[in-house]
Amino acid sequence: MYNLIVMASKPSEWTHDQFIEWWRGEHAEVTYPLPGLRRWSHTAVKETGGNKHSLGWDGVSVLSFDSKEAYDAMLESPEWAKAAEHVGSMGGRAIMVMGEEQVMVSDT
Repeated sequence: MYNLIVMASKPSEWTHDQFIEWWRGEHAEVTYPLPGLRRWSHTAVKETGGNKHSLGWDGVSVLSFDSKEAYDAMLESPEWAKAAEHVGSMGGRAIMVMGEEQVMVSDT
């Protein structure tokens, strides 16, 4: 799997719960149609384990594609353009990183 990992924080005028509702609701509706999207997991950040350097983040999404080629093709799609435009209207901040997934512990 090739993953797009997004860590994001809410706009200053929103509550954490408003942001999570937006991400899992309104924004999810423009994310589901991304071509080649095989899996999407989302975590609402509830705690940072006392690490002061980790404060200020509200959620993490992992979007998975079969390959880097599938990911690259998605980036050229009108669906991606629509999802990116939708985020632009939200505000807040984000870190995006991409790479090949290596399973270190399997649930099987």
